Amino acid sequence: MPEYQLYCFAQSGNAYRAALMLNLIGADWKPIFVDFFKGGETRTPHYRAEINEMGEVPVLAHGGRMLSQSGVILTYLAKRSGKFKPQGEDEELEALRWIIFDNQKVNGFLGPFRFLKNFVRPAGDPTVLAFLKGRIDGNLAILDKRLGKAPFVLGDRPTIADISFCGYLYYPAEEFGFDIAAEHKNIGSWLNRMKALPGWAHPYDLMPGHPLKL
Repeated sequence: MPEYQLYCFAQSGNAYRAALMLNLIGADWKPIFVDFFKGGETRTPHYRAEINEMGEVPVLAHGGRMLSQSGVILTYLAKRSGKFKPQGEDEELEALRWIIFDNQKVNGFLGPFRFLKNFVRPAGDPTVLAFLKGRIDGNLAILDKRLGKAPFVLGDRPTIADISFCGYLYYPAEEFGFDIAAEHKNIGSWLNRMKALPGWAHPYDLMPGHPLKL
């Protein structure tokens, strides 16, 4: 049995962070498919009692641990592997600052926007989508400005802060209706640098459940 098991599905950018980290560090791992869309698996009593009381993916199973929340998983894997780990207290705090910003403001808005645009029938209210798009544009501009100063979020080498930001940024532009890499040149260049790392893989190749049939 692989050392790590990741509860995930291909359309989840939150799960992609964890899956990408596992692949980048060369971990012995396997994905466990969670039927979010058709089966509503995360809402079942079994899932909430045995897998994650929060009813979310990703969940990383390792030994006797069941870890949820992607930031926790990234931190755990960085500490265990020594890879993509922030060095020293100042860098740890800076990484945490950007991971929280990402979860709240960048992928935290991109995820719901993409969900409402692609996976809800009928699609989300245009007013709601417009509000989310406005927030997305402003927050991506902050990240783009940051990446204009250095190759990676914390400087010259990638850390878990970079892996966190990858969450939804590799999904196809047509799923958003706009091209993030084309509109934000520094983000586009950074995405290419992340893609060049050994072990990088696209979310639809790394996790099960694609293509999705609604």
